[in-house]
Amino acid sequence: MDTTLCFDFGNTRLKCAVFNGRELKEVVALDDDIISTAENIIDQYKPARSILSSVINHNPQIEELLNAKTKFHKLTNQSKLPFTTPVGKPETIGADRLALVAAVVYFYPKHHNLIIGLGSCITYNFVNKFHEFLGGSISPGLEMRFKAMSHFTAMLPQVKPDSNFPLIGYDTKTNLQSGAILGMAKEMDGIINEYALRYGNFNVHLTGGDTLFFVPLLKNKIFANPHLIFNGLYALSETNG
Repeated sequence: MDTTLCFDFGNTRLKCAVFNGRELKEVVALDDDIISTAENIIDQYKPARSILSSVINHNPQIEELLNAKTKFHKLTNQSKLPFTTPVGKPETIGADRLALVAAVVYFYPKHHNLIIGLGSCITYNFVNKFHEFLGGSISPGLEMRFKAMSHFTAMLPQVKPDSNFPLIGYDTKTNLQSGAILGMAKEMDGIINEYALRYGNFNVHLTGGDTLFFVPLLKNKIFANPHLIFNGLYALSETNG
């Protein structure tokens, strides 16, 4: 079976998923976007195809290399998509959001789906049962919340997440953890509830680097898949192959 490399260049992390046929075999963290890093990945896995989703100003030579060595596709709003985007300025939709929507349309067709992507920002992405991506909302992610509280104050430190945070913080560290972590969980549950009032039954998908951290904190029923974006990228690599 052919190997496909699916690259996801986000604001916080650069990652590459390795598919053997349709099976996700491995997710590799990349240190940077220099040519030698990409060459090493290509030499190791010898892919037939590749696809790139990027929301950063990455090294343009990466695309040239992938195009020369593989059957390459860069994901944009001009790609062939299994859904429509009846929103203003579709050219501004992030490639990561397109990949997430493609994944749920592929695996959960003809259903309302809300995808919550946990990265540098939280993205809420709603696609209805008619496969219309209606948009959603964006808010600060967990690390951004911690950094913002430290950066915009004179005395507050930057702390790290801890799953054992208390409801009532007993010092500065635990106050910040309770506010950021519990506040983020309640935000997600609240937005899910607002969608439920309008659409009734729909699937909720939680994905991204902080997925497993938040699964036990949410009250609503969800599907959790930290690598959902790669499933969408693989599906789109087939569609645009």
